Amino acid sequence: MVCNADEGEPGTFKDRMIIESDPHTILEGILIGAYAIGAKEGYIYCRGEYENSIRILRKAIAQAEEKGLCGDVKIRVHSGAGSYVCGEETALLNSLEGKRAEPRLKPPFPTVAGFNTKPTIVNNVETFATVPVIIDKGTDWFCSIGSEKYPGTKVFSLSGDITNKGYFEAATNVKLFDIVDGFGGGVANGKKLKAVQLGGSSGGFLKPEQLDTPVDLDSMRAIGATLGSGAVLVIDDSHNMVDILVGIAKFFNHESCGKCTPCREGTLRVAELIEKIAAGNGSSKDLDEIKLLSDYMNRSAFCPLGQSATAAVTSAMALFPDDFSAKMAKEV
Repeated sequence: MVCNADEGEPGTFKDRMIIESDPHTILEGILIGAYAIGAKEGYIYCRGEYENSIRILRKAIAQAEEKGLCGDVKIRVHSGAGSYVCGEETALLNSLEGKRAEPRLKPPFPTVAGFNTKPTIVNNVETFATVPVIIDKGTDWFCSIGSEKYPGTKVFSLSGDITNKGYFEAATNVKLFDIVDGFGGGVANGKKLKAVQLGGSSGGFLKPEQLDTPVDLDSMRAIGATLGSGAVLVIDDSHNMVDILVGIAKFFNHESCGKCTPCREGTLRVAELIEKIAAGNGSSKDLDEIKLLSDYMNRSAFCPLGQSATAAVTSAMALFPDDFSAKMAKEV
């Protein structure tokens, strides 16, 4: 059993808060899963920057072992090296084995040949923390929470130009407006909402009028959005979206593992073009090139990192064309 606590998505810190507030529930979820599949080994792959989380997890494991709660299952905490691509399960498994953190070709899937070629289940912190509660209170109780097709709760990480930064757990039938205006307290400093980015840097943007949408999967899909990691970045009307995209494009270029050409070269070129536009030297041809690169990367990149690396850029281009026009050099 492997718990993915790498949490490298910008603006996301739900796993850290769950680990640091309730580590034993996560351990219990891993042990229940290990019992169900007959596993004797469990690993929690935690991002290296989460030093306090790692310390707490190791202490919790020692406490559980002292009480004899782990049985014959050995759980270890592995400190990652800060690679974003390790959020992808096969890259995580490579790193866990001491190899270069690059995604593997699938099939075979980890459930057939995972850690050290053994059948392996990989799930995230939020999933493991939910399992013991469902076992305790039953499926009927769990299914009574949230939307009918996507029951339960979701933990959201709120950041950006919002009054109440932090993390909040909400039922899956809650609307995005309730997350931003209710839990988040609305846009800070009396400014107006311009956009919301869902799911971290790999997610697209939404306009204010789209926030009257429930967060369940079907409703999100209907407006072309996804919850992803649960990150909610609130952006007020004082920003030009191109300036925000500079940081996002640089991030994906830096985090590309370099395994495949579309991602390795595509993220570099997109970052160069966005910087050029932000500096006031861009042209309509640059926008056309970004669209072409995005299409190539989406179709041919080896893993989801490259496939979604331009999602924020193309989303902003479609929703906020005036921001790009304001940055463009005058074409003669």
